[in-house]
Amino acid sequence: VQLVESGGGLVQPGGSLRLSCAASGVYYAIGWFRQAPGKEREGVSCISSGGGTINYADSVKGRFTISRDKAKNTVYLQMDSLKPEDTAVYYCAADRYNYCSGRMNYWGKGTLVTVSS
Repeated sequence: VQLVESGGGLVQPGGSLRLSCAASGVYYAIGWFRQAPGKEREGVSCISSGGGTINYADSVKGRFTISRDKAKNTVYLQMDSLKPEDTAVYYCAADRYNYCSGRMNYWGKGTLVTVSS
């Protein structure tokens, strides 16, 4: 099992980024988490194995969109209208189940997103 994030970088407030999580050997629900400097890690979004169930943290609803390409075994996080408070290291993680239980078994190494002018 391997999870590899990509797509992070520096973006101005109001801008967009798309993160990717290549999830080889993983067929369960996938979640995105983030950890800002000096803060605890928080859940951002999750998508079930079939893609039929999706949830978002209140702080990103209406701005972030999670999706899943089964053929490529990749989960994406489209982030629009980015704010400085979105600055964090973003991680993807594989759930123990096909649904979003919050009990994650495997984690990627993370990708840094910096929102600054």
